[in-house]
Amino acid sequence: MAKVPTKVIAGVTVPDTPLIDKAYKFARENLEDYAFNHVVRSWLFGSFIGDQIPGLQGRDVEVHAIAALLHDMGWSKNPKLISKDKRFEVDGANVAREFLIREGNSAEWDTHRLQLAWDAIALHGTFSIAQHKEIEVQSCMMGVVSDFTGPEKSPGGVLTREVWDQVVKEYSRTGFKDGVIEEMCGLCRTKPETTYENFVSSFGTEYVNGYSAKGHRLLDVTLAIQE
Repeated sequence: MAKVPTKVIAGVTVPDTPLIDKAYKFARENLEDYAFNHVVRSWLFGSFIGDQIPGLQGRDVEVHAIAALLHDMGWSKNPKLISKDKRFEVDGANVAREFLIREGNSAEWDTHRLQLAWDAIALHGTFSIAQHKEIEVQSCMMGVVSDFTGPEKSPGGVLTREVWDQVVKEYSRTGFKDGVIEEMCGLCRTKPETTYENFVSSFGTEYVNGYSAKGHRLLDVTLAIQE
């Protein structure tokens, strides 16, 4: 893609476009502090990792940035952004696509770029699939994962402790763990049908009284097959 302007945030060089700024502000307006700090850290970590790994250096950095910044819009407390019947990743992907159609230049945001952003968000928690997708999807996922695992377990081990500390100093991790647990449990309470086939169900099983995926798993469907 064409070279885009850059700026430095918390020691990490990132693309600097008006649309990325709008996505940043949109996330800030619609996410709680712990979630907003997480999506920004995910963007910064993913950007640093992507710039260190040769196979990811040719990515569309604007797609990556906007997908990372909006990847957890499915955690928003704004009821206008959240569905009653879709996985939180799909809610986030749909919000991002609508944002890009509304705020982006239609000549620049064709079907392919919109789909890249949608896929990056929808698959950010499905690591075993995302790692085989386009490099924008991979980079987004790697940044998200690294915010959970820490720099030493980052892809290729390229995320340094120095970079990690700089980013965390500016975008605090305070409340992150408890916020994630409560968000996942909330999904299990309010729309459990969206959680049975993915990792969210493990939070329901561990923490939510009365929650059970039994009867909804592929195993249960398979066992019920009549021969």
